[in-house]
Amino acid sequence: MLDIKVIGIGGIGCALLPHLARYLATSGESGRLTLVDGDAFEARNADRQAFSELGNKAKVKATELARQFEGLSFRAIPEYVTPENAGRVIRSGDVVFLGVDNHRTRRVVSDHCQTLAAVTLFSGGNDYTDGNVQVYVRRAGRDVTLPLTRFHPEIADPKERSPHEMSCDELSRDAAPQLLFTNLAVASAMLNAFYAWRLGKLQYGEVYLDILEGKATPTPRRPAHEPPDPTA
Repeated sequence: MLDIKVIGIGGIGCALLPHLARYLATSGESGRLTLVDGDAFEARNADRQAFSELGNKAKVKATELARQFEGLSFRAIPEYVTPENAGRVIRSGDVVFLGVDNHRTRRVVSDHCQTLAAVTLFSGGNDYTDGNVQVYVRRAGRDVTLPLTRFHPEIADPKERSPHEMSCDELSRDAAPQLLFTNLAVASAMLNAFYAWRLGKLQYGEVYLDILEGKATPTPRRPAHEPPDPTA
C-alpha cells in the first residue's frame, strides 16, 4: 500500500488530489492519503481553489474526498510542515506530493527527505504562467535523483519566513498571484511524473513548464557516477 502525503492544499493541491484519488480508486492501487496544510480556505481564493466550505484546507478536503472515494483512506494533518514536525509527517517509504508556494518549506521537506532510507518526492511550483516540477527519489539510503536544493539556490538559501511564522495578514500580503490554468498544468505534470515512476520509466528529475509557449522541457537530475571502490 502506498503511503501518500500531499503537502499544501492550495491551487496545485486542489487540482491534483481528485485525479490522484480517482486513479488510485480505479487502477487497483491501494493507498492511504494524508493531507497536510495549516492554512484555512478563504472565499477570495475561489478562483483557483475548490472547497465545499470554509475551514482548514486539509480537514475540509480530506472530508470531501472521503465521501467521494469510499474505498480509500484519508486523514488530515492541519499543520504547516516545520523542522520540528517533518519527521512525524514524512517517513521512510512515503510518496510525497509537495505543492507549496514557500521556498523555506521546500527546503525543510527536501532536507528531511535526504535523511530517509527511501522516499519519492514530487514538488511542483509556479509563477503566473510558468512553473516546474522536481522529482527527488531516494532508495536504500542513496540518491537516485538530486534533492530540490541542488540546482535551485532560492530553495537552498530561502529568504522568506516559514508560513507558521507569519500572521494571516502577512500570508495574504506576501502571496504571489497565481493562475488556475498554470496550477492545473503543474498538477498534471506532477501526476505524469508519478505515473512514469510507478511504471519504472521516469527519465527526468525536473521538468519546466510554460503554458503560453506550450512547452514542457524535461531535464535529467541524476547524481554523478561514483568512482569504483579500489578496495572492493
